[in-house]
Amino acid sequence: MEQRHKYRLRVEMCIGTIIDVHKRIQFSFENEKLLSQFEQLRRAVNDMDMTQVCERDVVLVEQATNALLCEFRPVFENGDYGPVYELPSH
Repeated sequence: MEQRHKYRLRVEMCIGTIIDVHKRIQFSFENEKLLSQFEQLRRAVNDMDMTQVCERDVVLVEQATNALLCEFRPVFENGDYGPVYELPSH
């Protein structure tokens, strides 16, 4: 797989994770504008020229995503929301 395609997938996964977390808690925080902005960002990534992206850029996105998820940790640890992703049933 081409490196640029891997970069795109990594960035898309970060954005998707943030959107999924927000959807899980949106009823409490009701910030549709924020969700809309991340959806726009997801679409914009599809149009990005990934030849202009380097490993450092992707790592910065991943670090920012991890920092944001750490901010949400207390919300999920208190047990009010349950897991973002349900375990698959076989």
